[in-house]
Amino acid sequence: MSVKIRIPTQLRTLTGGEGEVAVDGSTVGQALKALDAAHPGMGERLFDPAGELRRFVNVFLADEDVRFLQGLDTPVADGQTLSIVPAVAGG
Repeated sequence: MSVKIRIPTQLRTLTGGEGEVAVDGSTVGQALKALDAAHPGMGERLFDPAGELRRFVNVFLADEDVRFLQGLDTPVADGQTLSIVPAVAGG
């Protein structure tokens, strides 16, 4: 299944400047791992050493944070879009 992943500006150096990348995967985790396979270095920025999403990285599927769905096991349908959104902090 083809999934579109929106890439934040901070990570576009890894995608050759592309703001949106198409990958194959039937779950959020599979799609993000495919993104890393196609654009090496992405995985270390998205995943912690245990293979979970880093706490400052948010991934949305159809405007829903995947942490409130099924996490990396959240199914994605053909043509759906994932958005990677770095957390913003400060004061």
